[in-house]
Amino acid sequence: MIEKATKPEDLAVMFVERANARDAEALSELYAEDAVLAFPPGSQTVGRDAIRKVLEQMLEQAGEFVAEEPMPTVYHGDLALTSTRPADGTGGRVQVARRQPDGTWLRIIDRPEIRSPR
Repeated sequence: MIEKATKPEDLAVMFVERANARDAEALSELYAEDAVLAFPPGSQTVGRDAIRKVLEQMLEQAGEFVAEEPMPTVYHGDLALTSTRPADGTGGRVQVARRQPDGTWLRIIDRPEIRSPR
C-alpha cells in the first residue's frame, strides 16, 4: 500500500522522494482526482490521469530533486496552503491541499514555479 500524507507538509517531502525514484504513478497519487497542476509553465493540467502523464514526461528530463525549505502552512478548515522556497531561484512554489475523509491530505492545486520579476 502506498504511503499517504498525514499532514499537508508531507506532500512536498513525498514528492521529492517519489520524483527521485522516477515513479510517476506514485507521484500522481499525491493529487486528488480533480486536481489542477499549473505545469508545463503557462498551462494547466487537470485530473490525476492527465497529471500522471505530464509527470512521466517531466521525469524523463528532470535531474535530481532536492527538498526545499518549507514556508509556514496556512489552514482554513479542510484546506491548507503550503509553499517552499525554491532551490532553483524560480520565485516560489505553492500548493493547496485538501483533507480527505480519512484524515490524509492530497493536493488539489499545484503551482510548481512562479517566476520572479526581473
